[in-house]
Amino acid sequence: MKESLLLSGSGGQGIISGGFMLAESAVESDKHATFLPEYGPEQRGGSAQCTVTISDTEILSPLVKKCSSLIAMNEQAYKKFYTNLKAGGLMIINANRVTSEVTRKDVKVLSIPCDDIAVEIGNPKIAIIIMIGALLGASGILSKEAFLSSIEQKFAEKKPEVMEMNAIALQKGIDIGKQSL
Repeated sequence: MKESLLLSGSGGQGIISGGFMLAESAVESDKHATFLPEYGPEQRGGSAQCTVTISDTEILSPLVKKCSSLIAMNEQAYKKFYTNLKAGGLMIINANRVTSEVTRKDVKVLSIPCDDIAVEIGNPKIAIIIMIGALLGASGILSKEAFLSSIEQKFAEKKPEVMEMNAIALQKGIDIGKQSL
């Protein structure tokens, strides 16, 4: 098994942190992983993207021509990267911010209003966790427990409510991803 994941959006949406946690979770699950972040000089509002490759065998290069899954958190990310997804891949888009009609018929599309769901849970910053949960639920690439472990490590210094909200967001995403099957 070798999966390449492209997470894309704006700075401040948790793209880089989410990708890092995916790679970290893979390594903790005895898989091989690479993490390749790219972002502009802006801290918030500029574009952000990262590629995470997860494999059962050694990964020779973090560079990929086409990814197997794409998370697009906004319109710019969708327009820039939808052609980078290989046929048969999984595209997960933020329905609150991607307004273009998805015209590709050769990929599976999950359109999730993750901004709305994040606000319902209690924090708009957890939208990326919902999207990663949907990826895990639809693909089975990593276990919920493995990703929760990374969340716990990242937010160990925060209040317990932060961890609880992230766990709820992850489960909500996983449920959405599983329902899409």
